[in-house]
Amino acid sequence: MSKLMISDAVRYIGCDDHDLDLFESQYRILNGVSYNSYLIVDEKIAIMDTVDARAGMDWFANLEQELNGREPDYLVVSHLEPDHASNIQKVCEKYPDLQVVGNAKTFGMLPQFFSMDFSGRKVEVKEGDTLELGGHTLTFYMAPMVHWPEVMVTYEKTEKILFTADGFGKFGTLDTQEEWDDEARRYFINIVGKYGMPVQTLLKKAAALDIRTICPLHGPVLKENLGHYLEKYQIWSSYRPEEEGVVIAYASIHGNTAAAARKLAALLEEKGQKVSVFDLARDDMAEAVADAFRYDRLVLAAATYDGGLFPCMADFLYHLKMKNYQKRTIGIMENGSWAPMAAKLMKEYAEGFKDCVPAEPVVTIRSTLNAASQAQLEQLAEALTEKY
Repeated sequence: MSKLMISDAVRYIGCDDHDLDLFESQYRILNGVSYNSYLIVDEKIAIMDTVDARAGMDWFANLEQELNGREPDYLVVSHLEPDHASNIQKVCEKYPDLQVVGNAKTFGMLPQFFSMDFSGRKVEVKEGDTLELGGHTLTFYMAPMVHWPEVMVTYEKTEKILFTADGFGKFGTLDTQEEWDDEARRYFINIVGKYGMPVQTLLKKAAALDIRTICPLHGPVLKENLGHYLEKYQIWSSYRPEEEGVVIAYASIHGNTAAAARKLAALLEEKGQKVSVFDLARDDMAEAVADAFRYDRLVLAAATYDGGLFPCMADFLYHLKMKNYQKRTIGIMENGSWAPMAAKLMKEYAEGFKDCVPAEPVVTIRSTLNAASQAQLEQLAEALTEKY
């Protein structure tokens, strides 16, 4: 079965984008991204979302090929973000009888993106409403703030398919060969992670459905081992650590804080701990944030800069705060040649994270490691491992 066929009736009509460098203008995507769209061909035909404007020409070609001379009856809009909805007006202009299916919030937001008049073409649905296509029936479930207010998911009960909008998506084109977990985690934590409670609400709705296939708007269609993906979403959306391990995120100006961070990593590894180290000035910020959520312990190591935090550390902490970082153990290392301030500022951030506990002592380095700060480093390593 080709990638264009999910079943005889449900076809993939999305597109890969190998050229985009930054998703949402901030997340590095070395392997591109897919814009997923689907077509359900029955007595009536439903298009399940469109794609980004960058892929519009290819999407229309895929759509026309699968329509094979027929005209679509419905366009189901599960999410209005432009990477999924950019072609709504164009496809409506191409097919004048096409009806647009959405909820009240969808239709409230449509005029913000498009100039056409959708009156007379709207099929407004609410929680639990159904749409009959013939042998296939669509049921709609509202998913507000996963991760926009108008989001909804659609369940097709004949083939037991859940169309999940941005849920269960990942970075990477469909022809990228890689494990799902890492890029799905990076995608979820950085894009949807702020909205854990709404995701939990959606997962409760999904638990009542017999799901055989998950069709997200980014990444591969999921058909096997669905329990694995659902378990990951339960963990990520409840902010529980996924694994035991220590992330050391450092912001170093001249390399001395970096040397201390690497020394701590070596001490922890000698104690049998899994350690993930990030140079916040150079490494991928989204990956550092994702790993901070993946593991149960975090060490913040930063130099004082102009009386404040070295900027990349401030950026990292801002991202953690925005994504509701919580339920972790946090250690702190600071460096300052004459007036160290980094520990005070990092501690203020950490105290704002829910249900996080400190690992003592705070390590203070005066320019370079010496006997006193080395002893503190060893004590911190011990504190981070004493329960493991």
